[in-house]
Amino acid sequence: MLELGGTQDATPANDLIKDVTEADFMAEVIEKSQTVPVIVDFWAPWCGPCKQLGPAIESEVVAAKGAVVLAKVNVDENQMIAGQLRVQSIPTVYAFWQGQPVDGFQGALPASEVKAFVAKVAEMGPGADNGLADALEAAEAMLAEGEAEDAAETFAAIIEEDPDLVEAHGGLIRARVAQGDLDAAGAALAAVPPKLSDAGPVEAARAQYDLAKQAQSAGPLDELKAKVEADATDHQARFDYAQALYAAGEPAAAVDQLLELFRRDREWDNEAAKTQLFTIFDALKPSDPIVQAGRRRLSSMIFA
Repeated sequence: MLELGGTQDATPANDLIKDVTEADFMAEVIEKSQTVPVIVDFWAPWCGPCKQLGPAIESEVVAAKGAVVLAKVNVDENQMIAGQLRVQSIPTVYAFWQGQPVDGFQGALPASEVKAFVAKVAEMGPGADNGLADALEAAEAMLAEGEAEDAAETFAAIIEEDPDLVEAHGGLIRARVAQGDLDAAGAALAAVPPKLSDAGPVEAARAQYDLAKQAQSAGPLDELKAKVEADATDHQARFDYAQALYAAGEPAAAVDQLLELFRRDREWDNEAAKTQLFTIFDALKPSDPIVQAGRRRLSSMIFA
């Protein structure tokens, strides 16, 4: 694994394996992953381990015969994407399903582990439906309609059927948060199998849980707004104001305040503004306009 800081063979030009840039990342990864799992390989021409990993992934993707596709991103030419997804070393591989990162790893893996990873990702797609996909969809619909208790019961039942179904674990945590039962949400988070703890749906649910915990200590919105307006250099007040805004259901305004704090002093409190921004981005869907606009603005500040 090499730190980012410079030749891999050209990617086969077919429907299963594509070179992807910032211009078509949304279409080829986020949108395409709504119907088929997408593996994203972040590489660079100068990266030795990438030359080992790339062909191995490509071979397994071709062998999967359309159950999964591969998007290859040259980090030298697409630094904004790498920055937005917090790619700090290469090779880095993410798997996307239904618009969200659901799994991934860093560094070159043995061929057997690459094969197992691709197979695991392929099983997420509609071609490997084990009968629980409809239940997951129903639970998500319940949660979206405010029926958090019913959603939680359904997610819990799905986990009993398949304890390794990461989407169900993430859904159960989110449902408990929506119920306002943070103790139960914390228990659901602690019950996630260690091998699934870093997967996208769990990370997103953990972010929602963390933000809900923070909201418990958020101060009065009007008072915090007045403090910021009275002293624009009061970074703690602006940070607290952003927390209160998110707690009040105004994530876009919260992101605006955190971006302003980052602009004023990016190092304040160990880069607390950037950390909080990433927590909010993780809690929302990657396709959410708030996330997309916020990541672009943050990247422009970081790379300015």
